[in-house]
Amino acid sequence: QVQLVESGGGLVQAGGSLRLSCAAPGRTFSNYAMGWFRQAPGKEREFVATISAGTYTYEADSVKGRFTISRDDAKNTVYLQMSNLKPEDTAVYYCAQARSRVLKVDRAEYNYWGQGTQVTVSS
Repeated sequence: QVQLVESGGGLVQAGGSLRLSCAAPGRTFSNYAMGWFRQAPGKEREFVATISAGTYTYEADSVKGRFTISRDDAKNTVYLQMSNLKPEDTAVYYCAQARSRVLKVDRAEYNYWGQGTQVTVSS
């Protein structure tokens, strides 16, 4: 069992920035792709960004150019740097660990999830 713990959420004004962190204890962290998803009230959980075991990354079109995913394998941590935030970015953000090393955008490809961290962007 892998326990993922997100942190860094909060309330920010439109145009501001936040950095989310996700700690994933375990010796095999570096072997797996990681992802960020978000869920707004009344909506489905949606893909935000993913990073492979290594350095390949991919972001959803809605956040491309504003959000950056990265990882520090020495710290077993994945990050989501969010800039130029918009009110429509308001959601609970979840990190997840994939079943494999490669980039994954489908929720079904992830088998471990964090508890989520709230991000609220005011206009």
